[in-house]
Amino acid sequence: MSNYLLIESRDPFECSDVEGVCWLAGELAQTGHKVTLFFLQNGALTARAGAETTDFEPLTASGVEVLVDDFALRERGIGNAQLADGIKPASLEVIVDHLADGSKVIWH
Repeated sequence: MSNYLLIESRDPFECSDVEGVCWLAGELAQTGHKVTLFFLQNGALTARAGAETTDFEPLTASGVEVLVDDFALRERGIGNAQLADGIKPASLEVIVDHLADGSKVIWH
């Protein structure tokens, strides 16, 4: 099976395709792939608890690692305590590590 890194940088309130990226992450994980979903830039808005954009519980239950760029959080005034359950802050080094490890990367 392959390793996938899905990167979402779009604002979930302006782009309805964010749900599609989450759906793809779940489908890949259910078929046995290792999947990391990384939100950065305006995608960080998706990670707030109560944002009513996506339910992350099924994703994390299926084994998807859901991360959000810590710099994007700081820029938008979102604290770690305000993140939805199952989402962890991380640095952009995660992307570099995935690229170095040969993960398949999809950036939306």
